[in-house]
Amino acid sequence: MGTARIVVGVDGSAPSLGALAWAAAEADATGAVLEAVTTWQWPTGYGWPLPFPEGFDPSADAERALEAALAPVRAGRPTLEIVTRVVEGHPAEVLVDASRGAALLVVGNRGHGAFAGMLLGSVSEHCAAHAHCPVVVTRSEPTDAG
Repeated sequence: MGTARIVVGVDGSAPSLGALAWAAAEADATGAVLEAVTTWQWPTGYGWPLPFPEGFDPSADAERALEAALAPVRAGRPTLEIVTRVVEGHPAEVLVDASRGAALLVVGNRGHGAFAGMLLGSVSEHCAAHAHCPVVVTRSEPTDAG
């Protein structure tokens, strides 16, 4: 049997960064590999093609954002094995797929989206209902500014 794998969804939001910190601590404590997953989707236009600026590369942008989110984790836990995945697709579907064979899936309670005030976001709710492994939904504390 191989090393356990803990998958964490990272979208750059405060809740996802909290989930990343929790997952990194758990992976470090248990000797698991941390798999940080971020997703991207092509913007859609309704009935007409959207113009994209020259050099527009959402996959590369997502990769840079993921690496920026991981920088403090790498600095604080230099021996932790971290695998990154940047996948085109809807976050909920990608994370459920990534949960196959994982020991644990970790997500924040809400992320970037239209209903940021919800207690449990649609992605975390979908993951909790459909993942192929146990799911931890970390709670984001509200800030005084918001």
